[in-house]
Amino acid sequence: MNSRVPRSRVSQDRWLVSYADFITLLFGLFVVMFAFARADRKKQEQVSQAIDSAFRSMGIMPNAASQHSGAGGANGPAAEANAVMDEAVVSPAEVKEDLNRIRRDLAATLSTQIAAHTVSLEMGRDGLVISLREAGFFPSGSAVPKPEALPTLRRIAATLGSTPYDLRIEGHTDNVPIHNSEFDSNWELSAARATHIARLFLDMKAIPADRLSAAGYAEFHPVANNDTAEGRAENRRVDLVVIPRTKINFAAASSNPSGPWRKVTDEE
Repeated sequence: MNSRVPRSRVSQDRWLVSYADFITLLFGLFVVMFAFARADRKKQEQVSQAIDSAFRSMGIMPNAASQHSGAGGANGPAAEANAVMDEAVVSPAEVKEDLNRIRRDLAATLSTQIAAHTVSLEMGRDGLVISLREAGFFPSGSAVPKPEALPTLRRIAATLGSTPYDLRIEGHTDNVPIHNSEFDSNWELSAARATHIARLFLDMKAIPADRLSAAGYAEFHPVANNDTAEGRAENRRVDLVVIPRTKINFAAASSNPSGPWRKVTDEE
């Protein structure tokens, strides 16, 4: 009896091998796509939780999470994405009010320094400005803060570290040229003071590095007249500018177009 399989039969069925390989690869592709989709959903949950936590700490939208957990299914990816988008929309009025709250908190914490005129709190064009006068924080011609100023800097860092805002540290001087063994110009002194404060805040682990920036402006952004000793003393300062990530012109209604900042009273 001849048990050999006809050659025509063998050649006709070989396509099943390639088809089976294709199906296997296609199944693997869908498994990988499903895994990526699950990873994206997990990231969405993490972003949603982070934003919710930030707004709760600010006192803005305290019930944001519960608002999105009702009808519509809070567990679905679409609901989570919508919650992230809704929570991220904060009006300029809410941000300004929150910065005013921070200003009031700092005013209570730094009441002694404010009374001594070594610290001032103002609302500027870009946000809240915490101005540190040279007399209370730096020896003349030096970029290293006085040891007695460190507790004040720690209190400021602790307050600002609990907020979601950026912090720009600006060094300023008067118009008297400087030339000592450490600095050849006011540019160098102002930049060194700003950088030194930024390094202190990083060493304190109070403010993340991606929220910090430092700049030196020398004598070119005065807040007072450099023709008097009192004016020059006011101009020698380091400004800590608390900046929202949404651009808001806080001094749009300023009645003093010649100055970069306006004073905000307690009644505002």
